[in-house]
Amino acid sequence: MAISNKYGRTYHYPFSPGTSSDDRINYHYWQHLGRIPELVHTEKLDGENNCLSRHGVFARSHAAPTVSPWTESLRRFWQLIKNDLGTLEVFLENLYAIHSIEYRQLDHHFYVFAVRENEQWLSWEETKFYARLLDLPVVPEIQLPILTEDRIAYEKALIHAAGGPGALAPHDAATGNPVTMEGIVTRNVTGYAVSEFSENVFKYVRKGHVQTSVHWTRNWKRARLKQEGGPYVDTHQ
Repeated sequence: MAISNKYGRTYHYPFSPGTSSDDRINYHYWQHLGRIPELVHTEKLDGENNCLSRHGVFARSHAAPTVSPWTESLRRFWQLIKNDLGTLEVFLENLYAIHSIEYRQLDHHFYVFAVRENEQWLSWEETKFYARLLDLPVVPEIQLPILTEDRIAYEKALIHAAGGPGALAPHDAATGNPVTMEGIVTRNVTGYAVSEFSENVFKYVRKGHVQTSVHWTRNWKRARLKQEGGPYVDTHQ
């Protein structure tokens, strides 16, 4: 039995080209967007989904805390803050180990993207508030024009933004060549119930993104930060 519920699978926009056969697609996204007063768009990062809660540090499965070597520094950090989390569950992208994309402008290895409390996902402002309290960054925000009355214009604007280089200088880990960002995640700015996740969070993934396989764990490499030795969780080499 899982200690807590894992992060749900985010549904793709129907115009997202980077889908696979087992991905879920929200064909009714436009109706859902019409009921959301304000959206925030963030960069989808190529890392491991980790969760910090009072029970431990979890990877994708919440059956037991993770013990992977690339979460070692995160688990040390968790020891310092675990008694302050209470009922909060902090979800973040762990970029400590390089997957398919190598980011060359990292200020930090861990980027918060959501906070859950009981059966509620907290608002984006609350998410940023708790990230600041923990001295952790949030995933980069992407500014898009407000086009929720014109579906075609909305899709074109999002696709255009997703073709950008990203905030953290993504490069193909295999070739070393610069690549565009992996994709964009759109969410309701306000909070929403866990049961309503699929109606409030959507993603666009670019075509040709190399899906990271389990093989990266065999010879994984630590991602370098812009300023090694600076104020980040991993304080020793």
